[in-house]
Amino acid sequence: MKALIHDEFGDPAEVLSVDERPLPEPGAGEVRVRMLLSPIHNHDLWTVRGTYGFKPELPAQAGTEALGVVDALGEGVDQLTVGQRVVTGGTFGVWAEYFVTRAAGLIPVPDALPDESAAQLVSMPFSAISLLESLDLAEGDWLIQNAANGAVGRMVAQLGAARGINVVGLVRRAAGVEELRAQGIERVIATDDADWREQLAALTDGAPLRVGVDSVGGSAAGDVLSTLAVNGTLVVFGAMASPTLELASGDIIFKQATVKGFWGSVVSREMPADQRNRLFQELFARTQDGTLTLPVAGVHTLADIRAAVEASGRPGRVGKVLLRP
Repeated sequence: MKALIHDEFGDPAEVLSVDERPLPEPGAGEVRVRMLLSPIHNHDLWTVRGTYGFKPELPAQAGTEALGVVDALGEGVDQLTVGQRVVTGGTFGVWAEYFVTRAAGLIPVPDALPDESAAQLVSMPFSAISLLESLDLAEGDWLIQNAANGAVGRMVAQLGAARGINVVGLVRRAAGVEELRAQGIERVIATDDADWREQLAALTDGAPLRVGVDSVGGSAAGDVLSTLAVNGTLVVFGAMASPTLELASGDIIFKQATVKGFWGSVVSREMPADQRNRLFQELFARTQDGTLTLPVAGVHTLADIRAAVEASGRPGRVGKVLLRP
């Protein structure tokens, strides 16, 4: 079978290439899946660069989320059937024609859900809904986040609104405001406006911002923290611009703020099965009724990985770039 492989860590557009690998055989409790579509996530590219929390042994495959069709069942697997459409968000090495994974980690996909939506349902949407679930926010509470025009930011806004949570998004340029408003997300402020703090005060009408989500790092994290109410919580979700946080000690001390991290893969792994199932059912429903939108910026073959990586990093991109065999 064909798979994307890298023999060294580095720029994914340079080090990833298609190679032949033996067709994997499922062991006990495992399933072989024929891959249909797989999104390119930042954490996939960071892993190839060698800068993520998980560093595979080389030579290594890549990719973690995929939609596929069950192709073969290992011993003891009776909850799935050959030909069934399934998704996974935590299987390493899915950028291949086939991959093997634990049957227990696969999620059957409703027939009504299109392939392009199903392929990107787990990592980003599940992280977004798990994040919201972890924040203990009630209907009417306020949350502020930066990188609001990123995939997770957009989903947090959509899912938060569906749950009655007021979400304010910060973006770094005015064009991002219009991009989100075109998708029905109205509470957005560009921090390159000199009066963005005044705009925020007017938008919230003095309501306390209980939680801030930072996906940028650097001084942007401090900007989010500075807007929070007393006893507010800053959740560090990502580090798009900087691996360090620039936080004012006064904001932490005098607001008695809490700063904590959120790593979706660990949260998902440790989540009780009944809660996980409930959240996926909510995602299925929100996607099918149009509350949650999962746009696609383009679809590329595995052999076209260089162009796919370049497209994934394009500023202003709306939607995920997907890979197919």
